[in-house]
Amino acid sequence: MNSKGGIEGGFKTIHFLKSPDFFYITLKIFMSAKYNKNLKTLAHNLRKFGTKGEALLWRDVLKAKQHWPYQFNRQFIIGNYIVDFVCRKLKLIIEIDGSSHFAKSKEDYYRQQFLESLGYTIIRFSESLVVYRIDEVVAEIDYAIQCLEQRIEDKKERN
Repeated sequence: MNSKGGIEGGFKTIHFLKSPDFFYITLKIFMSAKYNKNLKTLAHNLRKFGTKGEALLWRDVLKAKQHWPYQFNRQFIIGNYIVDFVCRKLKLIIEIDGSSHFAKSKEDYYRQQFLESLGYTIIRFSESLVVYRIDEVVAEIDYAIQCLEQRIEDKKERN
């Protein structure tokens, strides 16, 4: 712990409130911020046996720079979490929410807080939207990419 009420890591200082509950959650998140190699098999299985929406989005949109000049990875490990899709250059995470996410709202909240603390932008789509209206999903991803490109450009101009 440092003198400013945060925990120092090799890549990030995460600050926390002094309440015991919040400290525990923050500490737990911080401790899992490094790559968890134990999730490698699970990530492989999620790639192999993914949902229909994940397969469609990967095959028809994100794989092999089909729509944008950015590489996306599928079922990628970040800390103790596996994200559906990530573009590391833009720090963009794309999540496909199926029925399993309905019961995990609190877990998803802490997961999202952790990933955003690392600088990632997360966009979510329902499984049914991806399957039945993929053109709308592509348009939303395109808009997110344009915004992130503009943010990167603005940051370069300031420096």
